[in-house]
Amino acid sequence: MTLGEKAEQRLTGRPDSHVPARTLERLTGMAERPGRPPLAVNRAMHYGQGALLGVLRSVMAHAGLRGPVSSAQFAVVRLTNDQILENATGVGAPPQTWPRKELVVDLLHKTVYAFATGAVADALAARSGPGPGQRHAALRPGRHADVGPLPRHLA
Repeated sequence: MTLGEKAEQRLTGRPDSHVPARTLERLTGMAERPGRPPLAVNRAMHYGQGALLGVLRSVMAHAGLRGPVSSAQFAVVRLTNDQILENATGVGAPPQTWPRKELVVDLLHKTVYAFATGAVADALAARSGPGPGQRHAALRPGRHADVGPLPRHLA
C-alpha cells in the first residue's frame, strides 16, 4: 500500500497525510505538535494498523474465509477501522464529507492493501489445508439448518 501511495503522490502531487500521526497522538495522549507531526509517529500508526489488521485477515483465512470476496470484506473492515479511530478522536471527518478525489484515493489504497494482505494470508493459510468453514461447505455449500456444525475433532 505504501509503495502505491508514494507512486500515486509523485504522479498527482498529493502531499503526505498527517492524519495517522494526529490520530495516534490523540489515542495515546502524546503531546500534539503544531505543524507537521514527526514522520516516525505517522509511520508507527500507518504500519501498526496494517500489521494489527493483517492479523485479523490471517484469522479469516485460517477459518476458511479466503479469496477475493473475503479480501473485499476485509477492505471494508480496514476502512471502517480508520474511520472509527479518526472520527472518535476528532482528527477526521465522515467520508461522505470528503472531496470525491480524496475519497477515491483512500478507497483505492485501502483496497490495494486489503487484497495484497489477503493474497499473502490466503497463501499462508492454504499450507494448512482447508479451514473449518471450507470443510463445512464441502458437506453442503451454503448455510442450511439441516447441516450441523463439523464434529469438534474436524473443526
